[in-house]
Amino acid sequence: MRRLALSHNPFRFDFCPGLSQVCRMQIRLAIVILAFGMISAQAIKPWKTLKLWPGKAPGEKDDIGLEGPRPHRPGQKKVIRLGKVSVPTLTVFKPKQPNGAAVVICPGGGYSILAWDLEGTEVAEWLVKLNVTAILVKYRVPRRKDRAKHDAPLQDAQRALGLVRHNAKAWGIDPARIGILGFSAGGHLAATAMTNYQKRTYKPVDEADKASCRPDFGVLIYPAYLVDKETKAKLVPEVPVGKDTPSAVFFHAGNDGVPADGSVQMWLTMRRAGVHSELHVFPHGGHGYGLRPTDDPVTRWPRLAAEWMKRMGYLKP
Repeated sequence: MRRLALSHNPFRFDFCPGLSQVCRMQIRLAIVILAFGMISAQAIKPWKTLKLWPGKAPGEKDDIGLEGPRPHRPGQKKVIRLGKVSVPTLTVFKPKQPNGAAVVICPGGGYSILAWDLEGTEVAEWLVKLNVTAILVKYRVPRRKDRAKHDAPLQDAQRALGLVRHNAKAWGIDPARIGILGFSAGGHLAATAMTNYQKRTYKPVDEADKASCRPDFGVLIYPAYLVDKETKAKLVPEVPVGKDTPSAVFFHAGNDGVPADGSVQMWLTMRRAGVHSELHVFPHGGHGYGLRPTDDPVTRWPRLAAEWMKRMGYLKP
């Protein structure tokens, strides 16, 4: 047997060459979880995880390779970056005393990867502490060839919202208090789901697709891709805000490389359509902070979001 040979990169290893590629990916995933301390005695545990689709997801060609985490590179923020997702899932986290509200979580990652802990499981833990049922969506990434960046993810988001509403009674959820929350690209995905609910973007597959996929509210944190690149003054066509668009709360930093103009323009368009929403733009804070606090006030957004949801009646017992 060969001796285990480790380099300075903990994700590169050379042992047991007969291992299948699947086994190697499972080992890499285990290393990532241990390295980042995702599992601990205090970590939240999911109630259940479901495949979003009964069969293959719409339009999948089995051409992106095996799902797995990307290695953490020196200088990068410690984040579990999940890539090559072709089998979307929905993971439910239930509080001990649910108040009936539920929030579907869309992690960011540029439609290339999913920031799985930073903008996913850590958010679920926060919501559960508010007695909200958290629904974490593992949507398809990276962007599919010959498809708009959000096409496959929007199908997954619509399917997730319909599944949650279809199972609301069994899961202890009020079907009129189902929100959607997204970061960066996940914020763009949340915005497209909030404004494209009249018709499914895929052929219905079962009874769950008869339930409405309209979120009742939105929480958008540094959402990306919402405005045109040239003027940054016009909403992109895939976000057709109207009078029936659900209310939302926006959080952004003025010095974010993803311009706050997107949050501002969507809020303005919603206001002009008669949709009452809330906007917070802070001078500093950058991008990609998730729930991890810094000295910048923008990272206090979870308290402001909880207060907004309470004022709007979504956290009522």
